Amino acid sequence: MTSPRQMKTTAPTVEFAGLTISLGKKIIQAELNFSLAPGEFVALLGPNGAGKSTLLKVILGLLPATGQALVLGAPPRKGNRRIGYMAQFHSLETSTTLRARDIVGFGLDGHRWGFGWPSRPREARIDRVLEEVDALSLAKSALGELSGGERQRLLLAQALVSDPELLLLDEPTASLDIAHAGEVIDLIDRVRRDRNISVLLAAHDVNPLLTRIDRVLYLANGRSEVGLPDEVITSQVLSRLYGSRVEVVTALGRRFVVGAET
Repeated sequence: MTSPRQMKTTAPTVEFAGLTISLGKKIIQAELNFSLAPGEFVALLGPNGAGKSTLLKVILGLLPATGQALVLGAPPRKGNRRIGYMAQFHSLETSTTLRARDIVGFGLDGHRWGFGWPSRPREARIDRVLEEVDALSLAKSALGELSGGERQRLLLAQALVSDPELLLLDEPTASLDIAHAGEVIDLIDRVRRDRNISVLLAAHDVNPLLTRIDRVLYLANGRSEVGLPDEVITSQVLSRLYGSRVEVVTALGRRFVVGAET
């Protein structure tokens, strides 16, 4: 169900104009122009090192950039509870004995020292979001006991538990096989539609996303291109971005970018 907060604006959730990101003397992205509409699902694509995670950190207010950047109508800032963030899988210690519901609870109070005080409203909210991602049965399980797909559901629940308007996902399918990657993407898309929230999802492989995303933002070699998948993921466009010949090959219903990594 769409909340009044989500219905009251049609302004872009994220808006960049001439955004340039540098780390030291190296320019990661130059003159990036992009906007993310309310409720839109955009895939953030590109090779390793192209700046996908870096761009998410700019939106989160963790890294500076020049040019104009607006997130939910204001400059990026740290600790914005209107943003849900799902970090890369390897950033979470999988041998931990923390319960699944404790992991989700970090989305409400993980910025504090120690655990949040239990309360009925807090526990009810955690249960609600666990049920939303089909993980309520895992609530008392230790993280180290869960499969990769189950852990990704918990991290998604953690990102959603504060009821954000913008969801940022950093490589949520990187550790999963094709079947489980598709399940996670379907779940993200269902949540996005049910909540009417904007999603920006960084990925290395576009194939699990093709039937769900609205547009792609492709980063490579300090350049960027925005548009529909069929407009951007072409040999001509990617060759221009990479500055060298790239071939986009379609086989068995999947797209492969050949030559980009070299």
